Amino acid sequence: MPRSPGPHSRETPSHPYFSYMHKFPEALVFGIWTKEAMGQGGLLSGVDPIAFATSDSLRLWIIQMGMIIMMGELMSLGLGKLRQPKVVAEVVAGILLGPTAMGRIPGFTKHIFPTQSLSYLSLVANIGICLFLFLVGLEIDPNIITRNARSSLFIALSTITVSFGLGTAISVPLYHNFIGSPVEFTYFMLFTGVSFSITSFPVLCRILTALKLLDTTVGVVVLSAGVCNDVVCWSLLALSVAFINGTSVLTTLWIMLTCVTFTAFLVWPIRIALLWLARFTGSLEDGPTIFFMIVTVIVLWACAFFTDIVGISPIFGAFLAGVIVPREGALAISLTKKLGDIVTVVFLPLYFTLSGLHTDLGLLNNGITWRFTIAIICLDFAGKFSACTITTRLSGMSWRESSTVGSLMCCKGPVELIILSIGLSTGILTQRVFSMFVLEALVLTSVTTPLVSILYPPERRVRALTSDISRWSTGDRDEDIDHCQSPTTEPWRSRFTVVLDKFDHMSGMLVATKLALPSPLIPTFQGIEICVNALRLIEMSDSNLDIMKSSAMDTLIHRDPVLGVFRTFGELNDIRVSLSLSIAPYEDMSKTISDHATRHGSELILLQWLPPSSISRDTNEDSCSPHSTRIEPNPSTTIHSQFVRRTLAESNTDIALFIDPGTSLSGTGLGSAHHIFFPFFGGPDDRLALEFVMQLCTKPGISATVVRMSKSSAERVAVQWPSIVRPEEEDSDETGYHGMPIQSTVVMPNISYGQTRFESETADTILWEQYVDSHSSYDIHPSIRVALSRITFSEHSSSTPLCSAIQQASTHKPVLVVVGRSHRLGSDDLTQELENILKERGSVEQDDSRSTIGNAATAFVASGCASAVVVLQAANVGTD
Repeated sequence: MPRSPGPHSRETPSHPYFSYMHKFPEALVFGIWTKEAMGQGGLLSGVDPIAFATSDSLRLWIIQMGMIIMMGELMSLGLGKLRQPKVVAEVVAGILLGPTAMGRIPGFTKHIFPTQSLSYLSLVANIGICLFLFLVGLEIDPNIITRNARSSLFIALSTITVSFGLGTAISVPLYHNFIGSPVEFTYFMLFTGVSFSITSFPVLCRILTALKLLDTTVGVVVLSAGVCNDVVCWSLLALSVAFINGTSVLTTLWIMLTCVTFTAFLVWPIRIALLWLARFTGSLEDGPTIFFMIVTVIVLWACAFFTDIVGISPIFGAFLAGVIVPREGALAISLTKKLGDIVTVVFLPLYFTLSGLHTDLGLLNNGITWRFTIAIICLDFAGKFSACTITTRLSGMSWRESSTVGSLMCCKGPVELIILSIGLSTGILTQRVFSMFVLEALVLTSVTTPLVSILYPPERRVRALTSDISRWSTGDRDEDIDHCQSPTTEPWRSRFTVVLDKFDHMSGMLVATKLALPSPLIPTFQGIEICVNALRLIEMSDSNLDIMKSSAMDTLIHRDPVLGVFRTFGELNDIRVSLSLSIAPYEDMSKTISDHATRHGSELILLQWLPPSSISRDTNEDSCSPHSTRIEPNPSTTIHSQFVRRTLAESNTDIALFIDPGTSLSGTGLGSAHHIFFPFFGGPDDRLALEFVMQLCTKPGISATVVRMSKSSAERVAVQWPSIVRPEEEDSDETGYHGMPIQSTVVMPNISYGQTRFESETADTILWEQYVDSHSSYDIHPSIRVALSRITFSEHSSSTPLCSAIQQASTHKPVLVVVGRSHRLGSDDLTQELENILKERGSVEQDDSRSTIGNAATAFVASGCASAVVVLQAANVGTD
């Protein structure tokens, strides 16, 4: 007998609505569709777009995120001019959006930041802070700790001890005046002590980078002490949270033991497994693969989940996950690059703005609150500053350096805000006390940069840690390159520094290096070790990646693609080169080149310059006719021109500047056509250029035309110099300019590059006559004889020497033009003629080119007659 259906039976619904739907099932579909469509009408249906609803919170979340990011960027623009860290701007933005300022506008908080919506913002912010702590863990490199382990640990522990003691002391009156009995005093005391002890390592790194302190003694000590301080304070924070979450002493002990065991498990088995996975997937050679990234993110959230469920904050697990990521192969740097931007742009502003939203400075509305706030600021600063200064001074540093270390260690930044947020969420801190400590963190973070700039100005800084590292690319063992520094008595240069700053310049620099190096097959250079130092320059940014790169320099020097190309070039051409990598601020790059060349005993710096113009040539017209070439400005290379000018101005070493007028040097035909044209106008740079041409002509297959140019219409005073008769006893062995035998009774005077025009012109004439008259000499050096046999010397006088030189160079196709950069103290002034040439050709203003490469080189670049141009500048010669 069939059972009668009950009131809730699915077979026969009893409600009239279900009976209707049973007869007309299409009504169910259209009814639901109509209902959903009406709910999604949004603004067009008259629905408030910013109204909060738990079922659809995305719209309001987008509005909140937009306001947070825009307000943070606006504050960053203003405070950035005061050299304040971005975290200060983000917290200030939150304070302005919170109850302190805009929250007082009627309806603002209710509509934009309603209380119900803050949980969604907090969820995203907590995800972001876990990622941020993961990046902090990635930044902590054991090599930084071991660099100055003893002194850094001493500084960190003494600072933490004094600061924790002062925090404990002030926690007593704070507890009685603002907290009260519902909160255990022990918990509040622990949070106050940890808050006083903390130093924000991420912001500390950014300040050191912004102030260019990474390679100073202060920077080395602060980095090491900051890492030690961070590790100890995070451990204290974990202990504090364990005490709060533990229901008894035994529970707290179990939490700590579990945390220690879990940490050991991560540091050994899990880290070894990650290292094996990185090698298996090729992540160490080519950067992290997708699979490795997935596994790493899973480990990150697993660690955060575990530390959360055992009673420790999830951010501690995320921090541990970052610490155990292998550092081999610059893997940590690659991970930071992939995750850093999204965390910095989206998640961190949200978290710190939320801290500002929870800060109500309006609660600091009475005298006792302000007295305690000022006391917190003063005690925290005094404790850290005095402890760091004294302990650093005891470690052997000067008072100026010690006080700078003390100022830097007072930096609070986001780490204290994280601790304060944990205290607020657990109920340890009240809203008023939270606002007091947030203000303290802002003040101490804000004063760090100005105080360090005053105490440790650039002229007082001591460079202790060079940010470059060098390795020989060939050879059986690693050696220091100082063995190349012994001077040679040979007439030619054999020690070079090749500057590699951009990958776009590589093709030109490879050809330039091959051209400039003497051939070891020539008898003159047999037995002479040719030293080539390739210096790779990387501009220092304001990112913490520079800290990580400096500690992983040995790995980067083998993975950098530019150095890799040059290493291969050296191996293919049997050139033994040393590879160097330097991370320097843009302002210090030129000084880095000069110091590197001096340290390695280089005799010539090879540098490339790309003109800030695009040249369009008309090959059917004469090379010196009007409008045969038009130069249009290209602002993208202006910064590079400034870098080249600074290098030329600050270098104490001779420089050869290679110029590609319009195409890459690799396509100029220098490998097959080896004719050089050199117009000799006079001056120290032209004398150096003449020597350079002589050295190039010692190589087989290279010939040159050297023309001494002069103005026929110029009123010139005949150059006279005293004839000094050489003593008879020195007649047989006397040598002249760079080892050349003197063929006359005139002895080369000791010229100090152009003290006067008279001395400079004298040196020009003597050097010219020595080379021209040496063809018939029997006691000339064999290599010089070979070079002279391949050079055609002539003299040419013209009212327009520049245009005449261009016409003569155009008779050789292709041709490499060699010129001196400056003709200071030379016999001719080319400025007016160059202006006429540029005006006739319809070229735009060339002040940038003229100030960088000089008048003669600018004329040849503008004419387009040269396949390549080499500009020589002698050491210690100023600009025009």
